[in-house]
Amino acid sequence: MSMETWLAFFAACWVISLSPGAGAIASMSSGLRYGFWRGYWNALGLQLGLIVQIAIIAAGVGAILAASATAFHAIKWFGVAYLVYLAYKQWRALPMDMSDDVAVRPIGKPLSLVFRGFLVNVSNPKALVFMLAVLPQFINPHAPLLMQYVMIAVTMVSVDMLVMAGYTGLASKVLRLLRTPKQQTRVNRTFAGLFIGAATFLATLRRAPL
Repeated sequence: MSMETWLAFFAACWVISLSPGAGAIASMSSGLRYGFWRGYWNALGLQLGLIVQIAIIAAGVGAILAASATAFHAIKWFGVAYLVYLAYKQWRALPMDMSDDVAVRPIGKPLSLVFRGFLVNVSNPKALVFMLAVLPQFINPHAPLLMQYVMIAVTMVSVDMLVMAGYTGLASKVLRLLRTPKQQTRVNRTFAGLFIGAATFLATLRRAPL
């Protein structure tokens, strides 16, 4: 991959990562609920899901999934169901006692947060199809493919980790302003609505005609 091609891909990664989506909503939700350092485990899970998607495309399986209506819809509806589940959990989240230190924040188990982020990314078939359409634009078919896909993965993951750190950190700062149970409930239900919105958007997606 030439430097010019890499710079173009680097710029594209920022646009893709900054675009609000289920991953950004999950990162803000985790930052709001658990604070930055604990909530950022969710972002690590998002990156694992991203790596799996890139590996699927590199292995050529992405083309098969893109061509299979059954596989596309199975993944899509699993993603819809999981986002609705996250919305339910967010809606039911209890207000926190903010009278003392940040130590009163609920403890989120790192592995469960990682798994949550992983499922959010890996259950989005449109992201897989989108990358299947975009990534080949930056691949030189006459050069070794493995190193090119490794460079793509490192670039995408690095950019997305920075962006999700921003989303998580921004939401964790908002936590300090939420002193009353009513305020916290309102915000929790706002995020629940965002998860439902993301699920609705995913449910309306159609596989592109071949």
